[in-house]
Amino acid sequence: MSYFDVFAFQIYPYIALAVFFIGSWVRFDHSMYTWRSGSSQLLSDKGMRLGSNLFHVGILVVLAGHVVGLLTPHWVYSIFISTEHKQLLAMLVGGVFGVLCLIGMLILLARHFFNPRIRATDNWQNVMILVLLFVQLLLGLYTIVQSSHHLDGSVMVVLAEWAQRVATFRGGAAEMVAGVHWVYKAHIILGLTLFLLTPFTRLIHIWSIPVSYLWRPYQVVRRRQPTLRYGQRTQQ
Repeated sequence: MSYFDVFAFQIYPYIALAVFFIGSWVRFDHSMYTWRSGSSQLLSDKGMRLGSNLFHVGILVVLAGHVVGLLTPHWVYSIFISTEHKQLLAMLVGGVFGVLCLIGMLILLARHFFNPRIRATDNWQNVMILVLLFVQLLLGLYTIVQSSHHLDGSVMVVLAEWAQRVATFRGGAAEMVAGVHWVYKAHIILGLTLFLLTPFTRLIHIWSIPVSYLWRPYQVVRRRQPTLRYGQRTQQ
């Protein structure tokens, strides 16, 4: 095991997560009005609804699968499903929603690169985040291809053990992933880097989950009242 493995998979996770949580709190406390997604829909809505919906539905399911799959101990799910079947389920769900997310991402990238109105008002941070997310999606989809070479679920168990050791502040996390394929390592490092960048970019809006939309009342729109006209003021 190299020093790089120790730093990347034992130390770097805590740096990235500390910046993620503390940086998000500081930004909300000091720059509340910059806490937004920076939507470009007002500039051009062409492809926005399709691309955004595909991307967000895909990424939310993929993220939920990562959280549940990595942080659920083996003894919890072994009662209901075998390790092999869990890996197949993860590959199927991750593949389907990963492709949906990728299609949405390509639509959004095309808007930012080829729509002149959006490109004129864009900034390098937005483009950088989109490119990093695109690369992360490609790495994630390639891990599915790599996982098809070992369907016994052994690597999945190793990755889950790494995540659980990091989450519970136990040592030896780097040793768990030191020998896995490079694509898994790259996927982990880039994922942690996205967490690290979140407080400084538009990714900050992941905290603003619109749960209240599920029960909020319909918006009440009132017609504008006509302007009241008064007669000439009489002089005393």
